[in-house]
Amino acid sequence: MIKRLATLQAILLLGLGSIFLLPKKIEIQPAAIAMSLPAFVGDWYGTDQAVSQREKDVLGQDTQILRKLYTSSRGDQIFVTIVFSGPDMANSIHRPERCLPTQGWTVVDTTVTNVPIGKENLAATRLFNLRNFRNGNAPSATVYSLDYYWFVGHEDQTPSHLERTWIDIRDRILKGENQQWAYVTVVSTITKDLQPFGRSKTETDKMLKNFIRDLVPQLQKPETTQTSRS
Repeated sequence: MIKRLATLQAILLLGLGSIFLLPKKIEIQPAAIAMSLPAFVGDWYGTDQAVSQREKDVLGQDTQILRKLYTSSRGDQIFVTIVFSGPDMANSIHRPERCLPTQGWTVVDTTVTNVPIGKENLAATRLFNLRNFRNGNAPSATVYSLDYYWFVGHEDQTPSHLERTWIDIRDRILKGENQQWAYVTVVSTITKDLQPFGRSKTETDKMLKNFIRDLVPQLQKPETTQTSRS
């Protein structure tokens, strides 16, 4: 924890100390990811989901949000959201640990894991979350979910919000440019004990990894080579 705080302080000090070195004009390089979600991912069918006005108000101007709910023939559901940053990077992109508590979720565990994508691995952050629900006078129930997320820039890809911030500072100072970032999140509820034939945590995790394996090739722009960081 102390090491992480020291690293964050160093990044902030570098960013503040180098403000006078920033180029006058920052070129925006588009994220190397398609600005659409496919209708089908393997056997999953996706339907567009509304983005609330509250989300739009919180995020910076020119932020673009894509969201679909994917459903399988078995009745499983996976939410996919992609947020494309605008010029106001500080408000356009943020990690879900920042907004989940405001939605009633508690992050129980955070890990970085590799998802096999063909011959390569995608490094993603996985969150294990819980939320307590109460329906009228009924006893409260605890619901669990798994949330995978990662960031895709013009040339770089990372599971870390801290790493993404460092890349932004580096590019602004050394290259005079700014990568547009796409923040991808893939979420599913753990349905064991909630519905007949519900999936356990392990089964849900496997389902999400298989889904991400099929989704990523449909999102990536093939002409762009990226550097993945873990």
